Amino acid sequence: MSTNDIAKQSDISIQVGLNSEKHPVKIEWMAQDSGLDGKKESKAMMLAFWDKIEKSTMRIDLWTTEMTVEEMQFFTYETLRSMADSYERATSDKELSKEMREFANKFGKAAKVLK
Repeated sequence: MSTNDIAKQSDISIQVGLNSEKHPVKIEWMAQDSGLDGKKESKAMMLAFWDKIEKSTMRIDLWTTEMTVEEMQFFTYETLRSMADSYERATSDKELSKEMREFANKFGKAAKVLK
C-alpha cells in the first residue's frame, strides 16, 4: 500500500442556519474523528481549499450575527498564528514562519487582543 492509497475516510459536516436576510445566525459542525460527541456550535468559521486543477484557493468565511468585533479580532489573531504553525509543518521554513508569527503578534497588539 502506498502513502497515496486511501486507507480510511472521515466525514466533516458543517450546517449553517440563515435568517430571512440570508445572514448566518447559527453554525454547527461535526467531525467524525474529532473525539467530540455530537455537533459543536460556532460563531465563525474560515475554510480554505486548494483547487488542484485551477491552482487557486477557494474560501468560505462566515460569522454569525452574534459574533462581536472583539471576538472576530481574537479569532483572526488565532487564525494567523495557526497559519504560521501549519506553514512551518508543511514547508519546514522556520524563518518565514517566524515572520508570520511576528506579524500575528503585531496584529494582536494593534487589535488589542494581546498586551
